Amino acid sequence: MDDKAGDESSYSVSPLDTPWGIALSDSKKAEALADNLEAQFQTVTDTSVPAVIEKVDVALSSYLISPASEPKLTNPGEVQEAIRGFKFSKTPGPNGIPNRALKHLPQRAISLLVLIFNAILITHHFPTVWKNARVICIFKPVKD
Repeated sequence: MDDKAGDESSYSVSPLDTPWGIALSDSKKAEALADNLEAQFQTVTDTSVPAVIEKVDVALSSYLISPASEPKLTNPGEVQEAIRGFKFSKTPGPNGIPNRALKHLPQRAISLLVLIFNAILITHHFPTVWKNARVICIFKPVKD
């Protein structure tokens, strides 16, 4: 077997300093990263936070009622230019659509995307699914 991609001895990985000591194995490093992310992304329990959220909501509502300027709408050329900048090698997002497929969208689909994007810009309503992220730490060989 000549392929060394799965052979852990073919590259060296720096140890990871954690609150519980030095993590040397990939599994201990992954566990330390997971613990760190879990600690950072906890549900907010501070009682002052709802008041801050309410203040932001009021300010945002005020802005949306009388925005400083109208949003700059997009056009098919801008959407096509953005899609041309996509890299083939990137993993698809939550919708599972690979960049290769997006690069081959017909003009009708581009026009539909423009309508959707402009409706979002006009209404200031972003789909909830666009506000969520799934973070996955991926070990890369020959990188710290």
